[in-house]
Amino acid sequence: MPTLICVYNAKGGLISALGDMVHKIVSPATYPCSLCALTYGAVSMRGEWRRFLGGTGLPTLFLYRDEFRSDLDKRDLPLPAILLGGEAGPPQVLVSAAELDALPDLPALIALVQARLAGVSR
Repeated sequence: MPTLICVYNAKGGLISALGDMVHKIVSPATYPCSLCALTYGAVSMRGEWRRFLGGTGLPTLFLYRDEFRSDLDKRDLPLPAILLGGEAGPPQVLVSAAELDALPDLPALIALVQARLAGVSR
């Protein structure tokens, strides 16, 4: 079964998370992670996104930039990104950084992911 992999353009860890939270509140237009901005409020994942992910029937993995770079990424993909991991080979890009940056809101992200997953066998 494929796995959805959400890779945030942010560093992992408590101190980084606190800095990100402040950045999103003080200067959201300059926040470098459009995936975070679309799917998270100031402190937690948006309920609509959580429900959508749960309804896909796919396992979901959440990684920060530093975790992804050290464990999975050998291609230096632009981040953030939503990937689809399979049993063999590197994860494939489902939604690119450029696409995420262009999305206006969470419903648009959900619609795009739904459309892309429509052709994926589970």
